[in-house]
Amino acid sequence: MNILLAMIPLSILLLIGAGIAFFWAVDHDQFEDMDTPRLLPLEDLPDEQPPEEPPP
Repeated sequence: MNILLAMIPLSILLLIGAGIAFFWAVDHDQFEDMDTPRLLPLEDLPDEQPPEEPPP
């Protein structure tokens, strides 16, 4: 039963920390664009050009 004296305040602190992190993320527009990140792996990027050889 003594562990409850440590675990209950610890869980409340973790809940408050998670709430602060969530509201910080919402405030800094972390959830603004939910469609683009899932489409990025499907996007065809142009192939890299090989470096040009210098003239002799």
